[in-house]
Amino acid sequence: MTELIFEELAYAETPIGEVSLRRRTEPRVENTVVYEVKLGDEFLMSSLFTKGERALAMLGLSKVQGDALDVVVGGLGLGYTAFQVLQEDRVRSLSVVEYLNPVIQWHEQGLVPLGPEICQDARCRFVQGDFFALAADFEGGFDTDDAGRKFDAILLDIDHAPNHWLHGPNAHFYTHPGLTALSTHLNPRGIFAMWSNDAPDAAFLAVLESVFVDVQAEVVTFDNPYTGQKARCTIYSARRHSV
Repeated sequence: MTELIFEELAYAETPIGEVSLRRRTEPRVENTVVYEVKLGDEFLMSSLFTKGERALAMLGLSKVQGDALDVVVGGLGLGYTAFQVLQEDRVRSLSVVEYLNPVIQWHEQGLVPLGPEICQDARCRFVQGDFFALAADFEGGFDTDDAGRKFDAILLDIDHAPNHWLHGPNAHFYTHPGLTALSTHLNPRGIFAMWSNDAPDAAFLAVLESVFVDVQAEVVTFDNPYTGQKARCTIYSARRHSV
């Protein structure tokens, strides 16, 4: 039997609250070692539940045509979406936008399992910044060295759902003006995809359809060892118009 452990690996004060990284064994899953990120008392990410984060990358990139793809991931967390993007040989570059600098440091310091491999991939770079502010910046965008640069895919995993935000001002992003601003950072026929912890939201789908084409909401199921039942999340995807 694996020795029961519980460790707080890192802790930091941030503009939106206290962020912490902890590691523990989970006896309900054969004593699996679990890494968790918390913002205050709220759980942001667990290595026990990663299928949705990986599906965001796989489903989003499956809808992108061509090679030499330039990709943005909004939200680093434990790195599962970024890692999955880097498994795709067609990806030329990956910019991971993360608001919380301590989370970037955890990867650079090797405190999370995927950190070393992500950091060693020359295609990947971290951008410390507010994804939502960069998305709203028509002239600047996600590349501080190349203003106005366009991307083939933008994959977002930050808020819990379109109407359940980590930070109140994020709400504007999920409106017609907010998504219209985001679309300007995509190449023609580029893909925007987003993870949500909730079931498909008809109101949000309507907003997506007012900006994009080929809009979809795909439900991803996975095992929940705490309930013994299936859990679900949603991956939204949408394509920018060809012109």
